[in-house]
Amino acid sequence: MKVIKNLYFSPLFWTLLIALVAAFLASYLFIGLFGLVKLAAAVALVVTLVDAFLLFRVDKGIFARRDVADRLSNGDPNPIILHLENRYSFRTNLDIIDEIPFQFQRRDVLFQTNLAPNENQQLRYELRPTKRGEYSFGAVNVFVKSPLGLLKRRYQFSQDKMVAVYPSYLQMRQYELLAISNRLTDIGIKRQRRLGHSMEFEQIRPYVQGDDIRTVNWKATARRNELMVNAFQDERSQAVYCLIDKGRVMKSPFEGLTLLDYAINASLVLSNIALLKQDKAGIFTFSEVIGQVLPADRRTGQMQKILEVLYKQKTRYLESDYETLYSHVKNQIRQRSLLLLFTNFETVNALHRQLPYLRQLAKHHLLIVIFFENTETAELLKTPAETTETIYLKTIAERFYYEKRRIVKELEQYGIQSILTAPQDLNANTVNKYLELKSRGMV
Repeated sequence: MKVIKNLYFSPLFWTLLIALVAAFLASYLFIGLFGLVKLAAAVALVVTLVDAFLLFRVDKGIFARRDVADRLSNGDPNPIILHLENRYSFRTNLDIIDEIPFQFQRRDVLFQTNLAPNENQQLRYELRPTKRGEYSFGAVNVFVKSPLGLLKRRYQFSQDKMVAVYPSYLQMRQYELLAISNRLTDIGIKRQRRLGHSMEFEQIRPYVQGDDIRTVNWKATARRNELMVNAFQDERSQAVYCLIDKGRVMKSPFEGLTLLDYAINASLVLSNIALLKQDKAGIFTFSEVIGQVLPADRRTGQMQKILEVLYKQKTRYLESDYETLYSHVKNQIRQRSLLLLFTNFETVNALHRQLPYLRQLAKHHLLIVIFFENTETAELLKTPAETTETIYLKTIAERFYYEKRRIVKELEQYGIQSILTAPQDLNANTVNKYLELKSRGMV
């Protein structure tokens, strides 16, 4: 019960009050108790007033601040830090309630701590958003107990903070840092062995152990009187497009994220890796209509443009039109490019409806079809079939499991490469495929 603004009575106060009322009622039966009850009530009133004075005599006895980034990374644990400072002259017991955005559907962001006089403290917790968009934080509510524990005072800080949840830029940075330090193998990226050489000559340099003997430049060796080799670099400025299906097949959820969100996060990671490799990165979104198109480029600011485009994408509820996709790709992407198509096929029949357009895309570009494995189906196949129901479910699961593999074989038959991946492995598998194609000189 709230009596005045920001003043609350603790459970101890109500216990004391109930005890006094009970003693007062008992004094009707035992007349001798009445005087003691009045004395106890007077002492309780004085103690409560003193407790209130100590709690309210300092105007700003507690300071708190929430540190949260201006944007959060979708699908990743994002750190939130609460800074606390006790400005009272006595040790305080605090209850902190942080009003987090409703999208998280959490009511357990409650912390309890105590602070010595003039002590500072940090509380850290994490939030994992699963939808892109704007998230509104409320106030940081700090409830301070009085020295005797009879009363509580509420302080409010950091109210009405609006943040945007973007595609997973944390994963993008992780892959970027590992790529720069040549440690991509730490997160499942295979080290690719270059087959042959690209056609882009870089320089003549001294031979070091491990260089291919076929690259020795004998004329330069004769002039310098030491082994010299021709050094080549990856061909640059190749166009890499992520084609993102926004149709209803991408609405399926996995660990809180939709398949569209996984595709968007992977597109962000891959585009950044492509730019680091000096290639051009672009985005093409589609459903029953063509969405946003960002031409491939590698100029400064391209990653920010990609991030802004991906931030706005939403799943639609109709079947995607691959004929329209093919028509627009043919008209807008003139240079032979690497096309990574993020979509999902559950059956071979679904593939056959779109196969003519995929074959046409593969004629003019290097097309990689990326679709998703149903991990729940794979887990069901591992469980023993002990009842009629589990036998039935396992039979259906096996059908869907092998249907996905038939799709891979069907695409191979027409010379179209594909990636069948679990959603959580999408980033690593996509980057692996790009680096493989790069090492083979196909990009």
